[in-house]
Amino acid sequence: MIVSGTVADSLKALGARLREERLRRNESQKVFASRIGVSVPTLFKMESGDHRVQLGHWAVALDILGLAEDLDRLLMPKENLFAKYEQMQKPKRQRASRKGGK
Repeated sequence: MIVSGTVADSLKALGARLREERLRRNESQKVFASRIGVSVPTLFKMESGDHRVQLGHWAVALDILGLAEDLDRLLMPKENLFAKYEQMQKPKRQRASRKGGK
C-alpha cells in the first residue's frame, strides 16, 4: 500500500497525540494496550503512526479516551448553508385557534 506524505504525517501526528494522552493519564503502554485489547507492539505502531493498524483499534482507543464522537465526524456530510438558509426562510405553520373554549 502506498501512503502519501500528507497521510503519513497526519498519522504520525495522531499517534503522537495518542501517546501524549496516554502519558497525561499516567498509563503505561502495557496497561493502555490491555484496555484497548491490543498487544504492546500494536499500541507502539499506533503511537508511531503506522498506517497498517486497524481502524477498530483506533475506535476503541477513542472510546476509552472519551473521544468516540470524534470518529463520527470523519465522513460527516458538509453543512449545506443554502439549504439551511432556505429552511430558515420557510414560514412556520400556525395552529388554528379554537373558538368556544373547547
